[in-house]
Amino acid sequence: MLLVMGDTAMAMELLKTYINSKINIDEATLDTILGAFENKTFEKDTPIIKMGQYVTKYYFIASGGARIVIETPEKEITAWLIFENKFFTDLESLRSGQQSKAKVLSIDRTEIFSIKARKMHEFYTEFPEWQKFGRIIMEDAFLDVVNSLISFQVMDAETRYLEMLKKSNAINRVPLKQLASYLGITPNSLSRIRKNI
Repeated sequence: MLLVMGDTAMAMELLKTYINSKINIDEATLDTILGAFENKTFEKDTPIIKMGQYVTKYYFIASGGARIVIETPEKEITAWLIFENKFFTDLESLRSGQQSKAKVLSIDRTEIFSIKARKMHEFYTEFPEWQKFGRIIMEDAFLDVVNSLISFQVMDAETRYLEMLKKSNAINRVPLKQLASYLGITPNSLSRIRKNI
């Protein structure tokens, strides 16, 4: 779905549709929960989560994308890519109360909805269906991680790239250098792979 940036009502509809695709929830309860979300648009390469930040929120990408970046003394590594209709957070920072060890940057212009973890947890207690939603998004995130780990164990870079393309062509919005970093190959190798398909 093409989202006209800045159209908060349309973006909120995307969040609403996503939630309704995961659980059965009555309109009044959903409206209460949605009222706790904040909306913000991030321009390209803008930090959504900064390294060293104390993370206190869950985030939902209505449009655009983000990459989780780890900095080493030698280079910056794109460790993960996240696109539309996904929730994310820095779970380690959120649960431990420690500073984030990575940063999350917008890939392109990205519309985000965020909800404070404290509020999310209050809703878990208040609304059993929301607790189910929280479990489902955590399971989805875990499956994404497992599938990614398996792909790195059993597939070469070209196959991983082709598999990513099958799931979503959103990866074509990721700059070559960042996508190559995520795949664990050089930008030249990725260019060759793209020419061969």
